[in-house]
Amino acid sequence: MRYTIKDLQKQFPNDDACLDAIFEMRYGDVTACPKCGAVDTKFYRVKGRKCYACMHCGYQLHPLAQTIFHKSETPLTTWFYVIFQVSVAKNGMSAKEVARSTGVTYKTAHRMLRKVRSLMLQGTGFLSGIVEVDETYYGGTRKKKYQKSQWVNKTAVIGIVEKDGMARTLVTKHADATIAIPFLRASIQPGSTVHTDESKIYSRVRRDFDHATVNHSQQEYAKDGVTTNTIEGLWGNWKNAMRGTYHAVSPKYLQAYVNEFVFRYNYRGVVVYPVLLELASKPVSTAS
Repeated sequence: MRYTIKDLQKQFPNDDACLDAIFEMRYGDVTACPKCGAVDTKFYRVKGRKCYACMHCGYQLHPLAQTIFHKSETPLTTWFYVIFQVSVAKNGMSAKEVARSTGVTYKTAHRMLRKVRSLMLQGTGFLSGIVEVDETYYGGTRKKKYQKSQWVNKTAVIGIVEKDGMARTLVTKHADATIAIPFLRASIQPGSTVHTDESKIYSRVRRDFDHATVNHSQQEYAKDGVTTNTIEGLWGNWKNAMRGTYHAVSPKYLQAYVNEFVFRYNYRGVVVYPVLLELASKPVSTAS
């Protein structure tokens, strides 16, 4: 199933259609007025305002309140277009690109993308079966020539991925056992099998899970079905996307960008736009 820009324009031709859709997603299951208690009441659009009123008592429902659209002067059609583009952009979408294609300012485009990314959180359930675990490093440069470590000023990202399944990642200042092991315990179902490389970070994994390794330092990348190729492929695609679209991201905001990539990875094979739109219709703490 595909959802194209033509489908978007046909389904949401104007702001009224967008507002009706948000109202339906947020309040479609309301069968009684929260104020007067009238059963099977209907809520009618208030002329000139972005709210709906009860036919009996006039109590108003504001579908945009506390959502990512809250207090935004940007047309809803523009918001829906940006959400659509983010949902189909394999490598993400930059604020400059949004500004060029929609005509909004760079500041507005940056804020819109930040709000949309706030919806693209990773799941909280356990990953299970055979899972691969690995860490990677992003950004940073050596400040001094004598600094030999290749990890200077870099940000660590620890990742977990099921074979042909879901992924989970954590951005951290440094990657060691004190960070990795609690993350694995909180993310992987007990009884699962964990595949890693020979890094000492994972030396204590066997205390909690079945653990098998491959030794990359000896050019060993697959042995008796044990491999970390899936997570390595995930890292490669993510870094290519970051280089090609965003070029550089501050460690402060890196988790949001990783979340976006992992969200899209976890929903691969699914039309993401309706999922994001439904999330956008829900109240969020970041809507300000």
